[in-house]
Amino acid sequence: MKRCSTLLIALLLAAGALADDWDVHRPGQAGYNFSGLSVFVDAGLVRADNRHAAFYDGREGNPNTIYRLMHSQAYGEHMWSDLVSQGLISPSAIQNYSQLQIEEYPHMYYRLAYQLGFGFRYDYNGGWGWLIRFDYAQLRAVGAFLLSSNNGTGVLSNMDQYVRCGISGQEKRMLIDIAATKRFNLTPDIELETDLGLNLNNTQVQHHDIEVAGTNYDILDRWAGQSPGIGSQPYEYINQGGLGIGALATISACYKITAASISVGYTCYYTNIKLEQYEGYAPQHTFFLRFDLNSFSFFD
Repeated sequence: MKRCSTLLIALLLAAGALADDWDVHRPGQAGYNFSGLSVFVDAGLVRADNRHAAFYDGREGNPNTIYRLMHSQAYGEHMWSDLVSQGLISPSAIQNYSQLQIEEYPHMYYRLAYQLGFGFRYDYNGGWGWLIRFDYAQLRAVGAFLLSSNNGTGVLSNMDQYVRCGISGQEKRMLIDIAATKRFNLTPDIELETDLGLNLNNTQVQHHDIEVAGTNYDILDRWAGQSPGIGSQPYEYINQGGLGIGALATISACYKITAASISVGYTCYYTNIKLEQYEGYAPQHTFFLRFDLNSFSFFD
């Protein structure tokens, strides 16, 4: 990530130097169309780092585990019965739910997600300014684990040795960005913008499910770490995410339309994402489209 950050900072500095040089050598381009307060909305695509997706792999020792439900009285019998009735496991080799065995845990990854937001910015006459942005992203981690169909006994060898079961997790991230901005004129209608700033985020785990023999089961820990028994009542779920802080850098191209602009850009976050037992800093990449409206002269 250090290499990525260094490269992005170097790109921002080089872009700024190039744009400044462009301003000097192009007469009539020293002014900026925007000044004062603007409001904007944005929409983008998010690529999250997969190191936090491992939170959802369901292995023992994690907050939410597959075996907690699979080897429980409340859910295990139903899973075992469905696997047997569909011919997916050998009942002579796996005689009850407590013998169900995971052969391979999943390699979880985040799918490409959307991000929506709005914000405010204030631009000064020299091209400098600041912004505050509020964004919402919903991320889904997916993978698959393998159950043994015969626990290595060789029974029913004509059948597949493993049963593939899906697993997924869903979280939402609320982001607040506070950044200093600088715009550079490239042409009368096009500006280059760079932003550097602070990111605050809040992660909330919403769902964590497995799919066994066509049935979905929620494996979020609602049992205070215990295996649920028949008739046992779940506890109120406590969010397994939390607050994090980090940094961001953005580069974008802005097309000006009188008192408005349309921007296409890229933001690299390096921020702390808090997930229970998986808290840590990681990059997050966002490609966005933004619409700015600048018509609030009473703030000048």
